[in-house]
This record gives sequence, C-alpha cells and structure tokens, in this order.
Amino acid sequence: MNKPEGNCVQSSTMRSAPSIICLVVALLMAVPCARGQEFELDVGELGEMVEAAQDWAKENLDENALQSLPEVDREQVEKFLKQFQEQLKGQYVLDLAALKGAAKAVLPLLDAHEETKPYAAWLRSRLDYFEVAEELRKNQPPPKSAPDKPPQPQPNPSPAAEQKIWKQELSDREWPKAATELVPKLKPIFTAEKVPEQLVWLAEVESGFDSEARSPVGAAGLFQLMPETAKDLGLRRWPRDQRYQVEPSAQAAARYLKRLHSRFGDWPLALAAYNAGEGKVRGLLERNKARSFDAIATQLPAETQMFVPKVEATILRREGVPLAKMGVPQK
Repeated sequence: MNKPEGNCVQSSTMRSAPSIICLVVALLMAVPCARGQEFELDVGELGEMVEAAQDWAKENLDENALQSLPEVDREQVEKFLKQFQEQLKGQYVLDLAALKGAAKAVLPLLDAHEETKPYAAWLRSRLDYFEVAEELRKNQPPPKSAPDKPPQPQPNPSPAAEQKIWKQELSDREWPKAATELVPKLKPIFTAEKVPEQLVWLAEVESGFDSEARSPVGAAGLFQLMPETAKDLGLRRWPRDQRYQVEPSAQAAARYLKRLHSRFGDWPLALAAYNAGEGKVRGLLERNKARSFDAIATQLPAETQMFVPKVEATILRREGVPLAKMGVPQK
C-alpha cells in the first residue's frame, strides 16, 4: 500500500492522528457514484468520520505504544502500569509503597524509547507518591488483628498527616528545569482567565512541566486533561491535539478549575474533582452530608488523596500561599 502523501505524513511530536485517518478520508472521497448517483458528503459528516477514525486510531495506538519495548521489558512495564493504575483507583494510599522498587525499575525502560517517553514523563512526576506512601506507612500504627482472621488493611492516613509529609517531601525541591521558561508564560494565561496564577504549579504535579506527558489512561499534556474533558472545554484533537500545546491547554485547565471552584466552593474540593471527577466528589459529599475535602478525603481514590495535598504543598513551596488563603476566581 502506498504511503499517504502531503499532510498525511506527520511527526509523532505533533500528537496528531496516524496516517490511517488520512487513508480513511481518502477512501471516502474516492468512493465511485453508484449507478450514476451523486455521492454527497457534507463537512459535518466528514468531520464526524475523521473524529471517529482518530479516536479509533488513538485507542489502538495507546494499546500498541509499548510494542517498541523488547518483549521482556514490555511484560514488566505492562504489569507495573496495570498494578499502579489499580492502586491509584483503589482506596488505600499505603499500598502504593509496595510499588516503589518496580516504579524505579520501569522508568528507565520507558525513557529508552521515543514512543514510550510520554509515559516516562507521566511516571516521573509521580515517583514521589511511592516515597510519601512509604513514609506514611512507617508513621501509621499497624491495625489490630483478631485471632483466626486475616489482617485488616491499615487505615488511610488523615489529610493532616499527608499534608505534613508532603511539605517535608517538597521542602528542598528545586524548580523543574522547564518551569523557568513556562511559568512566566502560564501565569498571564491563568490571570486572563481570572483564576489565581499560583495554580499554574498544577503542571508540576501533573506532568513535571513536560507538555508531552501522557498517562496510561489517556490524559495528556501539561495539565493531564482527559479526551472528553478537553473536548468539553473546547480543545481540538485534530489535526493537532491541543492538549499538548502550552497556551490552549493552559486556558482550558484554568477554565476548568474556575468551573470546579464555582461548583464546590473551595480549592481542595475543586482539585479533588479535577483529579477524581465531579461525580465522585459530589457523591461522597452527599453521602457523608459533608462540605469539605477533609471530611471525605480518606474515602477518595488513593491518587486523589495524594494529589490534593501534593498540589497544596507544591504551591506553598513555590509561592508561599496555602490553598485556604488563595484567591477565588473573579467573574
């Protein structure tokens, strides 16, 4: 089969749909008219077909991204990523500590190949989750076990305990290299969206300021926006995925944070919803008849229990401002 010509050949750094999309469109446009009837395809229908082809291709690319790894390495990476995702979605923060060694072994494997470097960037920005989980486990008293019964999992640490450890973890951390260039660009974007400029440091937590970062579940870019969220916020994924572009992704993230704050009333809950989803946070608030992050924190997914105090500790380290004293979005 001949390689598609012209704009259908695109570099991987553009994060655009693969050449198969161009082939699909070309085939559609080349369909001969049946029995002399006109073949009509309006722009809207063509756009829908392109988008469907793009989504299909991206999903398959995600599944095949690890094919560049040697088979033994691929098995190790796939096993770790599966375990890590299960732990992040689970409820027990302390369980993350058990994956510390595997994470450090997997990171250089992901870094070694161009196709998997975006996943390496995602994982690198989360290596401290394992360190913090280990520290929390050391400080947490073991659960009491009844005779002839399996041991119970250690209860989740309190939000205050996590905040303390995260502040210690980040107390001497230097700026990420890319932050020197990106923070001055990002702050005016957030200010223009009438959101506190300190929230640009969310990019350090989400991606380490690596705009190419990609999670195994499809979140992408500096602010790790999921495809549906990005679409809802007006970002395009074709012909270039705007989640990987600094200005559009920052505008979208700022708008999303502003929306979440208006719905939940404070920054800890808005950040929890950014990470776990609005439905998850709202459901826990309603079931517990609660109004604060601390009241539902230990029931949130493990990733969110880590995420919110890490964001707060990061902003405190970079800007000296706790979430409680950070401004509210302007109308």
